[in-house]
Amino acid sequence: MRLGAVIITMGERPGELRALLDSVARQEGDPVDVVVVGNGAPVGPVPDGVRTVELPENLGIPGGRNVGIEAFGAAGSEVDALLFLDDDGSLPLTDTAQLVREAFAADPVLGIVSFRIADPETGLTQRRHVPRLRASDPLRSSRVTTFLGGANAVRTKVLAEVGPLPDDFFYAHEETDLAWRALDAGWMIDYRADLVLHHPTMPPSRHAVYHRMVARNRVWLARRNLPALVVPLYLGVWLLLTLLRRPSRTALKAWWGGFREGWSTPCGPRRPMKWRTVWRLTRLGRPPVV
Repeated sequence: MRLGAVIITMGERPGELRALLDSVARQEGDPVDVVVVGNGAPVGPVPDGVRTVELPENLGIPGGRNVGIEAFGAAGSEVDALLFLDDDGSLPLTDTAQLVREAFAADPVLGIVSFRIADPETGLTQRRHVPRLRASDPLRSSRVTTFLGGANAVRTKVLAEVGPLPDDFFYAHEETDLAWRALDAGWMIDYRADLVLHHPTMPPSRHAVYHRMVARNRVWLARRNLPALVVPLYLGVWLLLTLLRRPSRTALKAWWGGFREGWSTPCGPRRPMKWRTVWRLTRLGRPPVV
């Protein structure tokens, strides 16, 4: 199985990027072909054999990753699966790529594999990095309904069948949009605790656009993918959860602005999932209302 890797960077962490590239190069088995996308910034020096694409402007996380996908041919057709890795992460183990190959080879309906993100100093995995509701045991692998954006592998047949990440999302929830479309097409997603990406523990709100994008994109996610009857349930639950978390006034103002924007702006093509997919999500432990 041929593997490629897509890494996007803003050019702000050259040391961390080099450490990640070195960790990919150390993987056992056939070499992993790597493309680094400079998302509105120069990439800087990279090891021999690593391809680079430098974009004149920041296209956001999904837009940058989609450019990386196409660097491997239409929908990544030059390889069988693509790793998507954060530029400030690293692979501490040398058998990760081989385990990815074995996972896809053993399960023909497995479309996406989500890695476990662990802090390199403490080894701890944040609850938000376990893509399921029952997240108390991050060392337990399971089928899931979404995946982690900067620590995963996607079979390129999935991208060819259901399309790429949603460019317009820019940041937040683009992984769930792709996950729901993949599940609706019959693919499955696994969270694998033995596939580890080291990444320093940081709050997601470090991104200045966090609260606005999270709210806007959640509305877009629902409008694009959910049956009409489920949309108000899903967004109502998330509105309640947001208020229960008691965000600051500034954060809540940004969140409300994004929520309104999600309703007032185009969300892209609407392709509501089948009701059997709603039931599949429910059986997997996360019905599309939370």
